[in-house]
Amino acid sequence: MSSELITITNPKSPIAEAYRTLRTNIQFSNVDEDLKVICVTSSGPSEGKTTTSCNLAETFAQAGKRVLLIDGDLRKPRVHKVFKISGTRGLTNLLAGQLSLEEVTSYVGSDLTVIPCGPIPPNPSELIASKRMKELVANLRQQYDVVIIDAPPVGVVTDSAIFSTIVDGTLLVVASGKTEIDGAKRAKQLLENVNARILGVVMTMIPVTKKGYYGYQYYSYEEETQPARKKRGVFSKA
Repeated sequence: MSSELITITNPKSPIAEAYRTLRTNIQFSNVDEDLKVICVTSSGPSEGKTTTSCNLAETFAQAGKRVLLIDGDLRKPRVHKVFKISGTRGLTNLLAGQLSLEEVTSYVGSDLTVIPCGPIPPNPSELIASKRMKELVANLRQQYDVVIIDAPPVGVVTDSAIFSTIVDGTLLVVASGKTEIDGAKRAKQLLENVNARILGVVMTMIPVTKKGYYGYQYYSYEEETQPARKKRGVFSKA
């Protein structure tokens, strides 16, 4: 189990509590409508979307919800690495009709169900925009209380904008001291261009100071060639 899964490895930590606060904020952000399928994206790479997706999914599972986490990053998938499960079978096999839902799911953490990416396809955007993807989401909506999709950075590729048209809401992750203001504005605009419902912003990488923020081990969206990790923080605003 990766140290990024602080809601499992250190559930009493302030960071784990921050993720539970994020869960609560999402639940209370929509008391009158059904909010089941959530897309998590960021404005750029290495801003914390996969860590946020995995820990948020785990907190919902810890609350007794039937939760499915899908690795929708069909270009640089990381969910299987965070949970240390096989990523050779997953969403792309399912969309291609090669394997069944039962054959691509894994069970981790607090009875959390995970669908890894599977083999990286040559046409991610086309697969995400396909009729089969829409049908899959509609089917999973009936089987789970919460479905979270970890999507690529919306400021880099169009995949997240496409996902945002078939989910109930989208969380935008930005990194303190890294995400440029113009980049965040552009990401918000890209989501608004497709009439996405933006649930809120999750800020990661808040530096550890004496003012009350807390740190956690972070990760990289790029290949595993980054230098030593820095202590980071998380703040939710859903």
